[in-house]
Amino acid sequence: MTAAALDRTAETGVPTVRAWTPPQQVAFGRRDARADGYDLARAVAEADGYPTVERSVGGRAVAYTGTTVAFAVAVPIADARRGVAARYDAATTAVVRALRALGVHARRGEPAASFCPGDHSVQAHGKIVGIAQRIRQDVTLVSGIVVVNGHEELAAVLDPVYAALGVPFDPNSVGSVERGGGPAVPEAVIEALVDAFCGELPRQSVSAATLLDD
Repeated sequence: MTAAALDRTAETGVPTVRAWTPPQQVAFGRRDARADGYDLARAVAEADGYPTVERSVGGRAVAYTGTTVAFAVAVPIADARRGVAARYDAATTAVVRALRALGVHARRGEPAASFCPGDHSVQAHGKIVGIAQRIRQDVTLVSGIVVVNGHEELAAVLDPVYAALGVPFDPNSVGSVERGGGPAVPEAVIEALVDAFCGELPRQSVSAATLLDD
């Protein structure tokens, strides 16, 4: 679906925003896959009932409970060498706006020893959001996750995973929309994200069938 959205944006020049709830899983980054403890990390995640996958964008391991929201924004670009920082800034601003609309006093940054540590994160009583970017010649994908609820469950799953990978992790660093005082409802988070990313721009809903047929 996300790959199809990228192709559509590249062909039409029209940005595409997608937000959804992936199934329960732990998604590992490329650095994880090269770590000595990768096989053990996968084994402990799967023993906790979390199937494992590898992703092409992003950093360290991220867990999804089934209510965790993922988002992806495909944006056409003219020059792949420019605009990276501006796109990160715009995405972070949009996410903070969405969370504040939900009653969460979100701000940029992350606590120490967070999951998937990176420079482009959003926190409120723990890390709630991590943002990554993948660039093609004609289009870029800015994507991330929003922890809606279940932060204690995520911390319990990720703790042995990060221990196996040899990466510092503080279970108390995991936040959520619910922990920050917002609604523990994925649909509300999805709506707020779409509103924040689209703003006052004209919108057209595109079905999965349309994307995949194209």
